[in-house]
Amino acid sequence: MAASDGQIAEAVLGLLARRPPGATICPSEAARALAPQDWRALMPRVRAVAATLALAGRLQILQGGRPVAAQGPWRGPIRLGRLQPGDGQP
Repeated sequence: MAASDGQIAEAVLGLLARRPPGATICPSEAARALAPQDWRALMPRVRAVAATLALAGRLQILQGGRPVAAQGPWRGPIRLGRLQPGDGQP
């Protein structure tokens, strides 16, 4: 079964909701939760859904602990985090 964008968003936001404030997740955590055997193939879609969620103000994308623009492009590993009061997107 292929995960829909809605299922990906739900997985990402659900993982973040279970973490303490300020904690982040790796996009691969959502991919692994949805497709344990084929999670790598899901990664581009997880990153795309994360960008959509960031543009909608639902989360932030970080690299090296710093927020990066939701629309990318990103090179290398990213982390996803909840927006904290006072956080703004770059």
